[in-house]
Amino acid sequence: MKFCSECGNPVKNEVPKGDNRLRHVCTHCEIIHYQNPKIVAGTLPIFEGRILLCRRAIEPRLGYWTLPAGFMENQETTSEAALRETLEEAEATVELEGLYTVMNVPEVDQVHIFFRARLLDGNFGAGEETLEAKLFTPQEIPWDQISFPTVFQTLKHYISDHPLDYFPVHVKDILRDK
Repeated sequence: MKFCSECGNPVKNEVPKGDNRLRHVCTHCEIIHYQNPKIVAGTLPIFEGRILLCRRAIEPRLGYWTLPAGFMENQETTSEAALRETLEEAEATVELEGLYTVMNVPEVDQVHIFFRARLLDGNFGAGEETLEAKLFTPQEIPWDQISFPTVFQTLKHYISDHPLDYFPVHVKDILRDK
């Protein structure tokens, strides 16, 4: 960031009084411009024991399989974002059954939230950001073609939790190997 979005004057990086991190601070109006993580919200849609996955038509990870998810919009709740993204990417109407995974991805300044969901009528398709959508049994999941660690972990949790019919909320940090 080079200029203040409030008054247009230059910003500088400094630690504001009472803070402990570098922030963009306007040299004129002194407004502090905070940069915070983005939230990705999505669903783990299930229909008759099968999991709905979407093959990505966009980068990153073009051609890889993912759960329907995307960035939250302003003025939207996490559940509204998850429902919207599922409709946009998989042309699927779902009913949320509960928060399932919360994955912190500090390397890319994101938090990924997935809800367990029931595909209401079995209908789905490929939205603009999807090459194809398909229902997979747990045994059919293309593990070597899963798009992101957060999706991989959510699927692994589901496969472990499903036989027990117990679905606790899983919270995990996805940290880069160093």
